[in-house]
Amino acid sequence: VQLQASGGGLVQAGNSLRLSCTGSGRLFGDYNIGWFRQFLGKEREFVASISFNGRRTYYEDSVEGRFTISRDNTQNLVLLTMNSLEPEDTANYSCAATLTTGWNPDPQTYFFWGQGTLVTVSS
Repeated sequence: VQLQASGGGLVQAGNSLRLSCTGSGRLFGDYNIGWFRQFLGKEREFVASISFNGRRTYYEDSVEGRFTISRDNTQNLVLLTMNSLEPEDTANYSCAATLTTGWNPDPQTYFFWGQGTLVTVSS
């Protein structure tokens, strides 16, 4: 499976963006998918994840209620809809796959990392 994140850009605070994580390969629907972000000079930080079948979702506290993760396995697609964006959300966002179930914020357990997409939120 290869993953590719897209949809980033420059937006004003309070606005929305929707990021896409597109996968190739027949096994996309077997994997739980996570979104991470990396601030300049910092380590990767967990944002949200979704189970392989889309029934369970998990969010980091600072994005809970503002971000929504969803997936469509018929299109090998995972979306991250980001509302009420804040300048503190400015980061490079990437997606990755994992076989670990449940709450799983550890990037070491993820693989098939795709190239990230930059989100910049202006104040």
